[in-house]
Amino acid sequence: MQKSNTALQIAAYLLETGAIKLRPETPFTWSSGWFSPIYCDNRVTLSYPAIRSFIKTALSEEIRMHFPEAEAIGGVATAGIAQGALVADLLELPYIYVRPEPKSHGMGNQIEGRLLPDQKVVLVEDLISTGSSSLKAASAVNMAGGNVIGMAAIFTYGFEKATQNFIDANIPLVCLSNYQSLLGIALEQGYIKTEMLDTLSSWRKAPDKWKK
Repeated sequence: MQKSNTALQIAAYLLETGAIKLRPETPFTWSSGWFSPIYCDNRVTLSYPAIRSFIKTALSEEIRMHFPEAEAIGGVATAGIAQGALVADLLELPYIYVRPEPKSHGMGNQIEGRLLPDQKVVLVEDLISTGSSSLKAASAVNMAGGNVIGMAAIFTYGFEKATQNFIDANIPLVCLSNYQSLLGIALEQGYIKTEMLDTLSSWRKAPDKWKK
């Protein structure tokens, strides 16, 4: 399947399962204080075997294509843990996952699993917003002696800030689907109306100022 078709199919699955909800008239509030017309929780797709398999296969194909030298897969906690494990199993690669912070008890691990020195790791995420938490996980792996060569995610909002953050960190990012593909399929399938497009598009360009 071509990449553009994959982006549309993933977007359709996210809408179908309720992993993504679009609500421009009564927006959600993020922890950052931003108002948002979209809510995304791609963990919901794990409950649908056929869709889960499609996403796992698509992520694996992207990693094979863009990061053929990968020696391990890492899941970014918490939403990327299950997705990363599925991908690692399909690719038959070692697996680790990365916590936001080191544990406050036991061994105090931030990285779970066996990370080898200079091991080439591709991290798996469910969603890219600004990229800050994802890149924090990448930094933790690098600080622990690994070598993060890229990141693969199911969905991205496509914020310019995220693009710049990944460029600054020198970590290539590949995503299966994106906000623009989502709007196209949402309109086609009747999840939104044409008159909603302007406000939905304006949010992505300036999410910190939207509805303020």
